[in-house]
Amino acid sequence: MLSRSQKEMFLNQKSIVIWLTGLSGSGKTTISENLSTALFEKGFLTQSLDGDQIRNGLNNNLGFSEEDRTENIRRIAEISKLFINSGIICINSFISPTEKIRMLAKEIIGEKDYFEIYLDAPLEVCEKRDVKGLYKAAREGKIKNFTGIGSEYEKPLKSNLIIKTAELSIEKSIEKCLNQIIPLINL
Repeated sequence: MLSRSQKEMFLNQKSIVIWLTGLSGSGKTTISENLSTALFEKGFLTQSLDGDQIRNGLNNNLGFSEEDRTENIRRIAEISKLFINSGIICINSFISPTEKIRMLAKEIIGEKDYFEIYLDAPLEVCEKRDVKGLYKAAREGKIKNFTGIGSEYEKPLKSNLIIKTAELSIEKSIEKCLNQIIPLINL
């Protein structure tokens, strides 16, 4: 069987998991998509995993209770390990609202393969960006346990990078990410 390092050599990159965390509307999907494109243009192979994508497919049997949120992240972390063992850079964009859940992901993936980016945006900014109307529905009581409204979001204690998406353009945010990530993935 081929080893991870053989696959990394073939792809000419070091595989890691880039874990984007933040409130709904903080820019996780936008940053993930733009970061994936920027890395691809520099010759890196990535795979993006997004909360909506996973919740509509693999994890469509899970709700938003604490147990289901934990299982959601556990499954995602296990999938992420498969990608990094294949030499692929995995970009994950998930609210992952508690330190406990993020630590679970980090434990499963492995500390040396886990790079956390906290997308720090004030709740009011996230609500203004809410194209799906989720915050409005949560405030009206139509969505229970919605992070930021009915359920708390714990700011990360030790992210590798913090990006204030209300203050930086997408281009500047991606530049900041690349400056930190490129040295980690270059062979």
